[in-house]
Amino acid sequence: GALDELTALGARQLAAFPRWTVLADPEGQEFCAFVRESPPDYRLYEVVIDSPDPAAIGRWWAQVFGAELEPDEDWDGVGVRAVPGMPFEYLVFGPVPEPKTVKNRLHWDVEADPDALVAAGATLLRPKGGDIRWHVLADPDGNEFCVFD
Repeated sequence: GALDELTALGARQLAAFPRWTVLADPEGQEFCAFVRESPPDYRLYEVVIDSPDPAAIGRWWAQVFGAELEPDEDWDGVGVRAVPGMPFEYLVFGPVPEPKTVKNRLHWDVEADPDALVAAGATLLRPKGGDIRWHVLADPDGNEFCVFD
């Protein structure tokens, strides 16, 4: 099946749950595979971010995006859903015991007013100018993201 295709490409299975399987790519980065009878055209289902307080950071991003916050019934995470223009269903924040300590390996880019984001609790890490045409901010959990105004 679909999981065999992923393992043939070098992924290894870490855990299995009723609705998804946790895999690791060849570099060890974890991802979840959701097996469906007919996958959607756009196969990225959601992006998951670790957080020591998923509910708080989920509320923050839901407010920033003007989106819905939805608790996940299978674990203590939350999903930010129905983000206008987002090409996948959910931005999920999942529980971990430790705070973020190193630079993100993955970040997202948003179109927004950087001053409004800073007023809402983001931190400006690097302003637009010089060799970049965007601002680099961090959310209240410390996750870096780029802002195009």
